[in-house]
Amino acid sequence: MKIKVTAVGDSTGIILPKELLEKLGVGKGDTLYVTETPRGVELSSYNQEFAIQMDVAESVMREDHNVLRKLAE
Repeated sequence: MKIKVTAVGDSTGIILPKELLEKLGVGKGDTLYVTETPRGVELSSYNQEFAIQMDVAESVMREDHNVLRKLAE
């Protein structure tokens, strides 16, 4: 699906088609979660529990960077 970046007032944004909103299970005013992946970014419906888990994972990765690098070898 191709989506165009457009001006929204003084900002820049994207307009998600109704079909995509339905697939995500979100509507106007809902929050989306953006995850960086090797292929780009992924949008998903916001889940508070998942967001907390991701914050913890990112913290561990920052704190234990060297250990994780050694484990990956």
